[in-house]
Amino acid sequence: MTGRRRSCSPRLRGHLVRTAAAGALLVSGCGVLPGASGDSREPVTVMTWAPESAGPQAVGMPAMARTYAAWINEQGGIGGHELRVLTCDEGDTAIGASTCARRAVEKDVVAVVGSYSRYGRAFLAPLEAAGIPYIGGYGASPEEFTSYLSYPVNGGQSALVAGNGKQLARGCERVALVRPDTLVGDSMPALLDESLTAAGRPAAHDITAPEEATSYDGQAAEALREAGGGCVTAVLGQGTETFFDSFRRLGPEDGTVRISSVLGSVGQPLIDRTGGRKSPFEGAYVTGWYPESGDARWEEMRRVIRTYAFDDNRIDPEDTGVQTTWIAYTVLKAVVEAMDRSEITAGGVSVSLNRGTRVDTGGLTPVLRWRFADMVGSAAYSRIANGQVTFQVVRDGRLVTDRKGFVDVSETLVDARLRG
Repeated sequence: MTGRRRSCSPRLRGHLVRTAAAGALLVSGCGVLPGASGDSREPVTVMTWAPESAGPQAVGMPAMARTYAAWINEQGGIGGHELRVLTCDEGDTAIGASTCARRAVEKDVVAVVGSYSRYGRAFLAPLEAAGIPYIGGYGASPEEFTSYLSYPVNGGQSALVAGNGKQLARGCERVALVRPDTLVGDSMPALLDESLTAAGRPAAHDITAPEEATSYDGQAAEALREAGGGCVTAVLGQGTETFFDSFRRLGPEDGTVRISSVLGSVGQPLIDRTGGRKSPFEGAYVTGWYPESGDARWEEMRRVIRTYAFDDNRIDPEDTGVQTTWIAYTVLKAVVEAMDRSEITAGGVSVSLNRGTRVDTGGLTPVLRWRFADMVGSAAYSRIANGQVTFQVVRDGRLVTDRKGFVDVSETLVDARLRG
């Protein structure tokens, strides 16, 4: 990461920034970034990974990372440091996740930022051995919420399910939960029920289902029967759309049964793809981590995408993965600026975070800090520093706010774990 750098003309610098915005790795080759202090600050190299070749669930995250680099480097970098972003396609496999992590170690990155992988065991071991922090993962693997080098920006799916119970308890006398027949799925009933019973509602009827079935007619019929005119919530990831297709064919047309889910299983891109105002998700309750995508607090991210991503249709500002990557890089920026050093190392980033560097995300999350005192306090979720969720609802084909502000589910996470 050291070495003599050539100076370059403003014309060349502009060309390189535009090239990076189109998706290339950003390497400026200039002696001093615009706005830098001139003290020869070393570049900051990070990595962002996602299963780019395995499906649509996270393809926008690496593209958002490169776009962020193009934008921030034109502003003078992060605290005078050029930001270099490496990306890796982890292929939605444990081998792929491990390969990406080993590549991050080989490239001596200071952090893995804003990434998506379901295989926490595969990628966290190499990162921990090298002392590389994992900042703002999507939360797709439970290990992200226990590793001492993980710094999540949200509470993961557990927080969403706990929050979903709180959202449903306000208007649903009975609830049927459709969830995957997996170890992760096994934790969902306790989380949902803790919120329901605390509000005086009965526990949800638990229905297990395979994650990637082509039809859920049996589960849909059971949910319709057990909900009894109340609410049906499904948390099946990509299978959620298939489930609600089955449910729509069997369900009443008068809307007497309300449907619900969480962001990641249902989001604005899915609503748009399935008909907008005529989507089967019209009227659905949805629990999320962040403000709804039309909120003014996302405007800076949207402006950066418009300006630096050009026609890159992989980056959807309404996608939760893209939003998580933006917030994760906001954390990186705050930490590097707070360190104020000529050389940034992985160990230095971790120490700064552990000592309580304060990260203001502009209201997209509560203020983030990862001191021991800021954690939820449960062994199962020992790294969660943000136990807040948002309530949204689908109206006229758009996800909009169902309740203003954040709702804290930290206590629910702890109580559900103790009960379970």
